[in-house]
Amino acid sequence: MGLRKDFLWGGAVAANQVEGAWNVDGKGLSVADVATYKPKVDVKDYRKQVGVSSADIDAAIKATDTTDYPKRRGIDFYHRYPEDLALFNEMGFKTLRLSIAWTRIFPTGEETEPNQAGLAYYRELFAKMHEYQIEPIVTLSHYEMPLALATKYNGWADRHVIDLFVRFCQACFTAFKDDVKYWLTFNEIDSVTRHPFTSAGIIPDQTDNLLQTEYQAFHHQFVASALVTKTCHEMIPGSQIGCMLTKLTDYPNSSDPRDVLASFNKNTMNYFPADVQVFGEYPALILNYFKEHDLDIEMTSEDLAILKANPVDFVSFSYYMSMVSSYDENNLTLTTGNTVVGGKNPHLPATEWGWTVDPVGLRISLLQLYDRYHKPLMIVENGMGAKDDLTADHHVHDDYRIKYFKAHFAEMIKAVDAGVDLLGYTSWAPIDLVSASTSQMSKRYGFIYVDEDDLGQGSLNRYKKDSFTWYQKVIATNGADLG
Repeated sequence: MGLRKDFLWGGAVAANQVEGAWNVDGKGLSVADVATYKPKVDVKDYRKQVGVSSADIDAAIKATDTTDYPKRRGIDFYHRYPEDLALFNEMGFKTLRLSIAWTRIFPTGEETEPNQAGLAYYRELFAKMHEYQIEPIVTLSHYEMPLALATKYNGWADRHVIDLFVRFCQACFTAFKDDVKYWLTFNEIDSVTRHPFTSAGIIPDQTDNLLQTEYQAFHHQFVASALVTKTCHEMIPGSQIGCMLTKLTDYPNSSDPRDVLASFNKNTMNYFPADVQVFGEYPALILNYFKEHDLDIEMTSEDLAILKANPVDFVSFSYYMSMVSSYDENNLTLTTGNTVVGGKNPHLPATEWGWTVDPVGLRISLLQLYDRYHKPLMIVENGMGAKDDLTADHHVHDDYRIKYFKAHFAEMIKAVDAGVDLLGYTSWAPIDLVSASTSQMSKRYGFIYVDEDDLGQGSLNRYKKDSFTWYQKVIATNGADLG
């Protein structure tokens, strides 16, 4: 059977990891501008080390450099996007997933009128994409909320942020209604409980009951997502708007029923944010979880009606790895990956950063998601971070990356042949960028090498890796030739 003829091949980036220009053309500070360079993270203290304190925020607000804050500089996509889009076009991209930085449009999040310089930037960016016939897939919130909303309201913990986000989205729909057909609301919405500051602007040391606050923030994002879905459909006829989930595929560590139950519980919690956005209601198991943990989530009858009336059109997700669970954590060897700590599967290899490589897990994930939701799917993040060596003649021989993608594409196609409705695939990332959790450049993902090191030194020149030509061939044959 193979992939659909209009399959959307491409890549994915986030504004906060590529744009740079953190204080240019009226842009305000975002939560990403607080993220510091943290190359060494202890698996036993992972969540704390990737978190942010009030003192960290105060120091970041006063800082004016980018050495300690790599996301402020990114890879200068803000100025170099014509060059990068030309390279994406050369690879044959049908689509590019990217995000709009909220603080380029509303610097503090509370302005009543959008920043025209920010709108002009994205308008020009989309025009160049359409010149190359590259379809934009736009994420409206990708770990980039205004820092001012975090410090003033504790981020999404406050219901008032719903209205501010809807205003931002309305401005985007008004400005780009002729440019963008595919939209995503929140990137990896399930991540609120993994990194509450990055995902929801919650400052843990200013929060009395963190778990309560996290799930209240979840609810506010669900309501905002439903309202934005409604608004998008009204303002842009024919538009498609989806949710985005971190697919944290989990297996039982053994056939012990207690391990099977532990894995079931882990997967249930992973699914629940997409359940709410697809089915328009909270699963009974999650409502019971709230009771068991004495969580009193404020949700009105109007909220629930909004959720029910405005389900998403499709489900998108990131997939990088799988993990295993046990009723007794002492039975596990722990590893990290994509801001998660979990059990390492002894049957799978792992990257230098401990992320297990599981291509079959991608097929399993596609089958699970399609069987559960009966909605079109889109893989909007998948890839591996690795250390690349740039040769003297500016080549990168990354057979390991080609091997990774080849195996994952083969499993992806098997899932489609089994009946999964898959709209497209965007690799994370098509070009090297600042990594999300540790703000490293040395953890490289791209088919294009960017000459920049972890401290921001380098020419920023772009060089094609061996994987560039390989992916070009895959796209040209619509996945028929994986090489």
